[in-house]
Amino acid sequence: MTDALLSVRDLRVQFRTRRGPVTALDGVDYDVYAGRTLAVVGESGSGKSVTARAIMGLLPRRTSTVTGGRIMLGGRDLLSMSKSARQAVRGERIAMVFQDALSALNPVLPVGFQISEGARKRRHLDRRAARQLAVDLMDQVGIPAAKARVGAFPHEFSGGMRQRVLIAMALAQDPEILIADEPTTALDVTIQAQILRLLTDLQAQRQMGLVLITHDMGVVANTADEIAVMYCGRIVEQGSCGAIFESPAHPYTQALLDSIPRPELRGTLLPAIPGSPPDPAHRPSGCSFRTRCPRAFAACVDEPPVVRWLEDPRVGQPPPAAEPVPAAGQRLSACHLCVRAEPNGAGTAGGGAIGGGAR
Repeated sequence: MTDALLSVRDLRVQFRTRRGPVTALDGVDYDVYAGRTLAVVGESGSGKSVTARAIMGLLPRRTSTVTGGRIMLGGRDLLSMSKSARQAVRGERIAMVFQDALSALNPVLPVGFQISEGARKRRHLDRRAARQLAVDLMDQVGIPAAKARVGAFPHEFSGGMRQRVLIAMALAQDPEILIADEPTTALDVTIQAQILRLLTDLQAQRQMGLVLITHDMGVVANTADEIAVMYCGRIVEQGSCGAIFESPAHPYTQALLDSIPRPELRGTLLPAIPGSPPDPAHRPSGCSFRTRCPRAFAACVDEPPVVRWLEDPRVGQPPPAAEPVPAAGQRLSACHLCVRAEPNGAGTAGGGAIGGGAR
């Protein structure tokens, strides 16, 4: 595999609150490659969007602090750049599609103006060239009658069409990396499928690196090349899409997969993960998932998760321990105790189960 376009290493972020500092990210690592899709999945509050906003330099300055780590783009650490240098990167090299299209678009400006605004300023386009760029991009993202609708306002578009407008805005400066933060939220399943197909088609045409943020494992099944599963500000498992779906190692990943609606479950209660993600201000000691994990052991109370490689028979032996992030098809899990558990719930490291039997 070629070198990564973007590498996130040991990223740590804190927010200042009335209750004191709250850790939102606690050592996040992942890579983004040209022409490949990395899906970052997990429940709300797991740190997916905070990671994306840290990459984009869009964290609130007054209430947030990046306390550690690196974000490497083309050999340069984005976190060490000046504000003006960071602004030059944003849009031209990394672009983002936000979750709520209606909130992200300015209601009093035509969509064509908003699509071409960044390119118009940075490439010094005149009005005619900017309008043509907007029309071309609207055509590319599948908005019908683009030439006639380039002067329309956001409220004149449906939810799916507004999402396409946001995608066109993100593509206006031909970025190397596109981050899509829950791009199909509040859309019906038909439009959802169309937006996902659009993103993958555009990625293939432009050979971009795509980061797809979602809480829905079902969304990424036919979209992602690699999956990073986040929980409580950490990556708990990472690997190829096929490996994650065929043999999930971490109980949290297993629980997310179990929660996907399937035809054979019709008429039964959909499996759900008990409890709620922990309050980041009061993170449990040891493994953060242990309070909800049916395979938790006594040792999980005291021992924090340690990243370890899991052998994937399709790619042979695991890489050296010094390698921080898996290549495609290789596996990474932070749950070093439960992956060694016996089927009956008894473990080989640290006492008996404290959260129920094995799944």
